[in-house]
Parts: sequence; C-alpha cells; structure tokens
Amino acid sequence: MTDRFLEAGRVGRPHGLDGSFHVKRPDARLLAGADELWVNGRRERVERRAGTDERPILRLAGHAGRDAAAALHGAALEIPLDRAPALEPDEYWAHDLVGCAVWDGGRRVGEVRRMLPLPSCEALEVARDGGGELLVPMVRDAIRAIDVSARRIDVDLSFLGE
Repeated sequence: MTDRFLEAGRVGRPHGLDGSFHVKRPDARLLAGADELWVNGRRERVERRAGTDERPILRLAGHAGRDAAAALHGAALEIPLDRAPALEPDEYWAHDLVGCAVWDGGRRVGEVRRMLPLPSCEALEVARDGGGELLVPMVRDAIRAIDVSARRIDVDLSFLGE
C-alpha cells in the first residue's frame, strides 16, 4: 500500500436508516472502480452504491444505521494513488501541481496553492510572489506548458487580463 492517497469525495449527510450516506464533492472516476475506500486511515469495503455519478450514495460494510453514517460525516473518502485510473495525456492529479512555480515566460508569478473545481473547468489558485492570488483556468489559452518533473507551469498573463 502507498502512503499517497487521492480524495474521491467526502462523507455527506446520512441517506435513510441503513448507514448509507450522500457523497459530497464526488470524483466519479475515482469512485467508479473502487470497491474499497480508506476512511480515517482505515480500509473500508463499499457495500452499497446508489444514486448517480454526480450525486452518489454509498454504504460501507460494518457501518449499519443512520448514527454510524452520521459519525463519518465530513470524513475524506480516499483511494491509494497506485489504484487510481490512468490519466490521459495532458491530465494531472491536483497534488502533482500543488507547489509548482508559476511563470509567465521569464517572469516568476508565484506558486500553485491548490486546484479548484469550477463550473466550466478546473483552475489553479496561485499565491502571487508579491501578495494576493491569481486564478488560472486549466485551458490551453491560459497555460502554455506544464512540466511536473521541473515543478514549473508557464502561463499567459495577457490572456488572463494581467
């Protein structure tokens, strides 16, 4: 087992009386093939799946009853990185981009703080070197290049109106 995990969602409010719960912020790709999830550092078997990809409902083995589901509320549902589905070319896991230096050509802009899911695309939240923050949408017009091994992302600030 690896000590690097990806968050597939979070335990939401209980659903019914059998221990099922809604999943908040679900990552459908990570949840789809997962018959086991790690919750609070423990491996848990997924016993029931219902709902949709956008609004999944799960129940974990050994967590029967509404009170058991409520006790898990807010906990991260994780899978080990080595069990994650393969990425397509030009796709990245958020944890690979966090901490990367952001440049506009030869001028350093700042550092990626986190990736945010937005309605139309994901965006990088960049902590600017001079203070403040910048949101960079994960689109080709805004991002010229990403080099994860060099920990560098080249953006086009003029496209972003900067």
